[in-house]
Amino acid sequence: MTHEYLDLQTVPHVEGAVRLPGSKSISNRILLLSALSQGQVAIVDLLASDDTAVMLAALRSLGVEWTEEKTATGTIHHVTGVAGVLPNKSADLFMGNAGTAIRPLTAALAVIGGDYTLHGVPRMHERPIGDLVDALNAAGTNVEYTGNKGYPPLHIKQGRITTDRLSVRGDVSSQFLTALLMVAPLMAREHAITIDVVGELISKPYIEITLNLIRRFGVKVEQNGWESFTIQPGQVYQSPGTIHVEGDASSASYFLAAGAIGGGPVRVEGVGNNSIQGDVRFAAALERMGAQITMGDNWIEARANGPLKAIDADFNHIPDAAMTIAVAALYADGTSTLRNIASWRVKETDRIAAMATELRKVGATVEEGPDFIKVTPPAVIAPATIDTYDDHRMAMCFSLVSLDGALRKGAVTRINDPKCVNKTFPDYFNAFAKIAK
Repeated sequence: MTHEYLDLQTVPHVEGAVRLPGSKSISNRILLLSALSQGQVAIVDLLASDDTAVMLAALRSLGVEWTEEKTATGTIHHVTGVAGVLPNKSADLFMGNAGTAIRPLTAALAVIGGDYTLHGVPRMHERPIGDLVDALNAAGTNVEYTGNKGYPPLHIKQGRITTDRLSVRGDVSSQFLTALLMVAPLMAREHAITIDVVGELISKPYIEITLNLIRRFGVKVEQNGWESFTIQPGQVYQSPGTIHVEGDASSASYFLAAGAIGGGPVRVEGVGNNSIQGDVRFAAALERMGAQITMGDNWIEARANGPLKAIDADFNHIPDAAMTIAVAALYADGTSTLRNIASWRVKETDRIAAMATELRKVGATVEEGPDFIKVTPPAVIAPATIDTYDDHRMAMCFSLVSLDGALRKGAVTRINDPKCVNKTFPDYFNAFAKIAK
């Protein structure tokens, strides 16, 4: 058990600019697409984090060659694609707690076939993967559970795709559909493949990222609303040459919220009007709470415009960034309700339970349900020691409770296990310190 912690002094005002790290969702998708494609891909501004390190290590174990080049402006990763044929037919792969790595990689290895084992940290073995495995095995792959049914660890053997139609549930995790879409061209070698979505599809903006990137790698996807997707045969991923990774829109949420709570202006650079990430819609939610938001092609800026207003909204489209709204609700003028967030329960931790527990520590009144959370702010935010549950977003969200020093001179917020931010944003607390005045 780690006893490391970070004490945050009360911050009376924030302002400044933050250059965002690359998007985790985009980074791991681009890595796998690059590996599966024909030709060399140069990836600019790939996120440097635990989750991308897990994917890079897995690709190397599978025989995919890549190198990292340091330049004056950042890093470029050069990946040599294997055109859908992996050099190593067997490998033992440690996937940490990276959902964006294990799910698409499971699908790719199952379709390609071989002798592969995938496992991770204990929490990864509690994160569901059954709907994806069921869809794959129904199509003819051979994926076995070596622990609890429906969860990693997994053993993948040689199978054979015997169908032209798959179906997958859309209401547990959008990563299951993302995984199938990414490997559909490998299945559609001789005939078209159609993927049907069963039930409501959650987190649609993440599917939009997937479709956008698949098309960047030269594969056409025919879309029937959000109900089904068809890939015609004979398509092969082609290198786009050079591809840039956008800044992480989920990470932008903490700094934009800080600007809305602590004065501002705070500008994030790396996402803006041209972003392919749905989490930029977080800015619109902050605007509904009364913040003043301005946007350019590649930046967003937030500043306070008086006290925040309570919000009652459906956050199914931005589940990760919505966690930041739950903490911003501490600074609102009444009870805020975040609805349709059942997917929080199956993330890095049970985020509804964790959020409720930690918000109560700082004095909030919290009501939680299977798919919602209601937050009533306290008169004064209490100093507290915040547990982070090995969840990067819990640590980053709760840095915000150190804001608004007028009410709490000298109060300290302690964040336990601050290094969990290494999953997506190793430099987070330094970046936060730079805007704290």
